[in-house]
Amino acid sequence: MNVKRRRLVLAVNPPQKLSVELEDLRGRLGQRPVTLREVIYKLRGRAYTLLLILLALPFITPIPLPGLSTPFGLAIAFIALRLALGQRPWLPMKLQRKQLPAGFFDKVFAVASKVIALLESFLRPRLAPISAPGPAQQVHALFILISALVLLLPLPIPFSNSFPAWTILLLAAGLLERDGLFILLGYLVFVLGVFYFILLGEAAQHMVDAVVRWLGH
Repeated sequence: MNVKRRRLVLAVNPPQKLSVELEDLRGRLGQRPVTLREVIYKLRGRAYTLLLILLALPFITPIPLPGLSTPFGLAIAFIALRLALGQRPWLPMKLQRKQLPAGFFDKVFAVASKVIALLESFLRPRLAPISAPGPAQQVHALFILISALVLLLPLPIPFSNSFPAWTILLLAAGLLERDGLFILLGYLVFVLGVFYFILLGEAAQHMVDAVVRWLGH
């Protein structure tokens, strides 16, 4: 299919809204346990970018989710690495076979439905040079990869997952809808996350120094 014809198809049949696609996925997969491979198959065309959003959604709350951050972070990291290298997204079969628990979508949507609706009310194509495919997209994918590596760490610290998850969510949503403003917001959250971890490190260092001084007396 040439470029003109593809544009004509998109104009006649524009992509569904994010909430519609995810709600449709929720309805089709129901309450049973499902694998990431099934999710990718059901999402079709925009599967991997939507999967980035889907896997980041459980971590936008301040409380870390034990048992999920490592496999989900690993899946996000694989997808982002391929995008950063300018390659077609892909997941190893071992990760594709990773099973999402029964009722996963209901639990995620219970928390995230309002977030998705809020994002959709602002998402629209703008700042095209920032969101265009090519080298810029590879840079954005690199920051998604870095955020995923942070998400991989099972840190029992409030907001330790929230900052990388919001970075992934905003960058992926911006790439999905060609919204450069959302991509810039993703970078802002990334910077705030860096400062948060620096402050945590300094607080931990002061605590250690205080304990050492107390033991020395």
